Amino acid sequence: MKRPLRLAVGVALLIFLTWAAAGKPLRHFELKAESSKCWELVPKDSKLELVASGMGFTEGPVRGFVYVSDEVLNKIFRIYPDGRKEELISLGDPDGNTYDEHRQLIDCASVLRAVIRIKTDGTYTVLADRYQGKLFNTPNDVVIGPDGAIYFTDPTSDLPKNQKQELDFKEVFRLDAQGQVRLLTKELTEQNGLAFSPDGKRLYVGDSAQRNIRVYDFQPDGILRNGRIFSEEPGGKGEGVPDG
Repeated sequence: MKRPLRLAVGVALLIFLTWAAAGKPLRHFELKAESSKCWELVPKDSKLELVASGMGFTEGPVRGFVYVSDEVLNKIFRIYPDGRKEELISLGDPDGNTYDEHRQLIDCASVLRAVIRIKTDGTYTVLADRYQGKLFNTPNDVVIGPDGAIYFTDPTSDLPKNQKQELDFKEVFRLDAQGQVRLLTKELTEQNGLAFSPDGKRLYVGDSAQRNIRVYDFQPDGILRNGRIFSEEPGGKGEGVPDG
């Protein structure tokens, strides 16, 4: 399955799992394309299929058997095509997930205020939880860059009520193989999901507060340049905001 199609299917799966987990009555979904190029990625006759239910609020699906974070039950599950569901780990408010180059699961652990690596037996290692000696806010979403480094967003949306914000900003970070953390930009207000273009030359970051998606030119040295608005979602009451 091509990468753009995997991404599209992953998004569709997340929407459907979230709807089902929330106990909502099942609705009819229909794909509508703003551009005919959409059908080069997703077949017109694509259908959504319920894979698993009984979860609270799903987030961060990862392909294979599907790893899904549940922010209500505070667990990460493995979900199989036949609907079988296995608990991988019980973890306070797990959020976005991805695989590293060795197919190990990387998670943004909001309550831990850290980016962690989780083994298949459910044990984990903290990869980073601070920048310049101060705790992260609440790492939210994560992706592996074309350079193999970990890129993640760090808003304050899930900051535990009994804890204080230590950083006076909330933005996008890069974590390299040596454990070094680099701040990449301070342009966003409440950054959320992020993704690289298929050719690895651009990084897209959703801003839930400003209701837009920004795009940056990605340099081989891991530097972001030429930040600009890619799309805006002004929306209205009850409508969504840029997320994963």
